[in-house]
Amino acid sequence: MKEYLLLFRNSTGDEGYLTTTQDMATDMPLWQAWIGNIAMQGKLVSTAPMEFAGASVTTNSVVSHAHKEAANVMVTGYLICRADSPEEVQEWSKSCPILKYPNSSIEARALIPFPTN
Repeated sequence: MKEYLLLFRNSTGDEGYLTTTQDMATDMPLWQAWIGNIAMQGKLVSTAPMEFAGASVTTNSVVSHAHKEAANVMVTGYLICRADSPEEVQEWSKSCPILKYPNSSIEARALIPFPTN
């Protein structure tokens, strides 16, 4: 069984997330059920939403800003889970509540453990 990182991407505004208070109230039970399903199988490692603000660090500088990709899309949260195959993770992802929003997506990637010797 491998560990997988799921990155949740969603459209944002210039100063913050587009999700309204009503959207959050409607979505919270859906997220709890979706994450709870993974947890009930003993496959949840960790998960969290991310704050809008962040910093990009390079060799020569630190720039504080919200890093956005094309079409004002940015990473808004993550989940680390264990799964038997990439296909299992992809099936879970298809029912993730974030996919109801335009331009949203989930990137699922297997993690490679660091050697311990």
